[in-house]
Amino acid sequence: MGVNPVDLPEPQRLGVLSRLAPEPMKVVLNWGRRYSLWVFNFGLACCAIEFIAASMARHDFIRLGVIPFAPGPRQADLMIVSGTVTDKMAPAVKRLYEQMPEPKYVISFGACSNCGGPYWDSYAVTKGVDQIIPVDVYVPGCPPRPEALLQGILKLQEKIARESLGERYGHGGGTRPSTEALRSGLVAPPPASEPGPGPERGDDR
Repeated sequence: MGVNPVDLPEPQRLGVLSRLAPEPMKVVLNWGRRYSLWVFNFGLACCAIEFIAASMARHDFIRLGVIPFAPGPRQADLMIVSGTVTDKMAPAVKRLYEQMPEPKYVISFGACSNCGGPYWDSYAVTKGVDQIIPVDVYVPGCPPRPEALLQGILKLQEKIARESLGERYGHGGGTRPSTEALRSGLVAPPPASEPGPGPERGDDR
């Protein structure tokens, strides 16, 4: 009695990662990301004080697998934007977000970061940080209590646990902007020019 072959669906190819990590490995990868979030705190106003309170001994979000105060954006997995984002500060927020390696996540902490808060009608205030970078979790409040930030972190961890590598990194999948769409052109590369002769001896320029 012969056995009919079963046609399996073609797996989504993710370059080198698809050859090294089978599909069930996403559970392990997501588990590692979920409980080792290095935080880059972009504190802009009073909400940053509540972030500091959440990281202290009373609330202690390190027990959730969140490591505060990353050395810089290149070592961070999570950016928490807390406070009023002004139009002058918006390019710096975007530039630092672009420096973070994938996978990276953003929590918008407080009403000012969510939508401008009480200063939404100011000519100098950005109407929400999601206008310049993608946001994964919004934490409402003015300012939110530290418990609200803990709840936001738990929601983010639930989202990471459900994450699919194919949806996040596959072409055309997910709702996150592409790398090209996130390039702001804030730091233009120097123009390519051939090196010319050095200054003449005795030239003071």
